[in-house]
Amino acid sequence: MKSKIDKIPKKIPTLSKEENDILASYEAGEWKSIGLNNKLISSYQKAASATLAKNKRINIRLNQLDLQSIQKKAFEEGLPYQTFISSLIHKFVTGKLVEK
Repeated sequence: MKSKIDKIPKKIPTLSKEENDILASYEAGEWKSIGLNNKLISSYQKAASATLAKNKRINIRLNQLDLQSIQKKAFEEGLPYQTFISSLIHKFVTGKLVEK
């Protein structure tokens, strides 16, 4: 007997041409694993932990329009806006923030 979940049609997102090309390439078996080793995985885990460590809290006042623009850009990046702001600050202080 099927559950209600099985009866609900799943919405398949529309893919862009580039995404369809990537999917076709993957399905054709053109993608090969690079076989990450434990040392490389460990270095990625340490970098992620250091980046995500939040040990200080700050409060700042922003212009409402600036905050709305930041929230919009954060949404486009798929991030919570506070995480997005933190990322911008981190990129700035490490010299990795680049103007387009």
